[in-house]
Amino acid sequence: MAAAPATDKAVKYLTVDEDHAGQRLDNYLFTQLKGVPKTHIYRLIRSGQVRLNKARAAADSRIEVDDIVRVPPVRVAARSQDPANTASTPPREFDILLEDDALLAIDKPAGVAVHGGSGVSFGVIEQLRRARPEARFLELVHRLDRETSGILLVAKKRSALKNLQDQFRSRATGKTYLALVWGNWPANKKVIDTPLHKYLVATGSGEGERRVRPVAKNDPDGMSAVTLVRVAQRLQHALGAMTLLEVTIKTGRTHQIRVHLASQGGPIVGDEKYGDFARNKAVHKAGLQRMFLHAWRLQFDHPASGERTELHAPLPPALQGWLDICTQPPSTPE
Repeated sequence: MAAAPATDKAVKYLTVDEDHAGQRLDNYLFTQLKGVPKTHIYRLIRSGQVRLNKARAAADSRIEVDDIVRVPPVRVAARSQDPANTASTPPREFDILLEDDALLAIDKPAGVAVHGGSGVSFGVIEQLRRARPEARFLELVHRLDRETSGILLVAKKRSALKNLQDQFRSRATGKTYLALVWGNWPANKKVIDTPLHKYLVATGSGEGERRVRPVAKNDPDGMSAVTLVRVAQRLQHALGAMTLLEVTIKTGRTHQIRVHLASQGGPIVGDEKYGDFARNKAVHKAGLQRMFLHAWRLQFDHPASGERTELHAPLPPALQGWLDICTQPPSTPE
């Protein structure tokens, strides 16, 4: 029989030390509240019961040295109740693009979350930790949507995590995706500079679903978002014209590429949240079962050597196979 849950009845005030500086608030709480389900931690953050320096904070807020994190009384489930910490999380290795003492770069498949939480029991990071029980430190450097495939960085040292996250925050990295969109994307539409607003849609389960929409420049709830677009290839399919784009993001907002492209009349093929739903059904029947968005290239300064590093993840077979059955339309002047 599993041990009964225990309740910590006291409010805690945690002071952030150097080892945890630069982390996201949610990741910090995962390490401090062992045995508390991640879904509950996210609920505490969203409800404002967790405070950062006496103020409400989002799950992706970055913490710094000497920040004070208020943690309310929490019920700690027995260890066997937490899927991310038990044998119910299957160990898994992923295709490796680069690995050394400082970091691990993998090619994440579509359909796999990067971490557990919000209705997902486990993700890439929990599976990696189970596959590598001897690893002293494994932490996600950044995120990819569950439906997006491609390059994902995992730090193997605290110093590497802080260095790489600093690069992401200062926009010193280069993140380029391949996205297939409906229609003929105009070659002169190269920059999308539209603020985005993140909100929750009620799902009936009490958690809500994250959604994002473009807003006006002067909207107080808008967060700046900049996307650069280059036409890589124009294609024709029986279902209609499509354009393969190289998309580089200068900011890392939730669903940024998906919302920006859709807002400009080019929804991503197969995108079930922001796409063309009627066409998506036809695409599924034609053989493409996922969204055509892939984290293709990543550039960064190596946290140990300082050398500029460039990684590439080839298109997975499902996406490359779709391109192979498309044809190129007759060339026309741009």
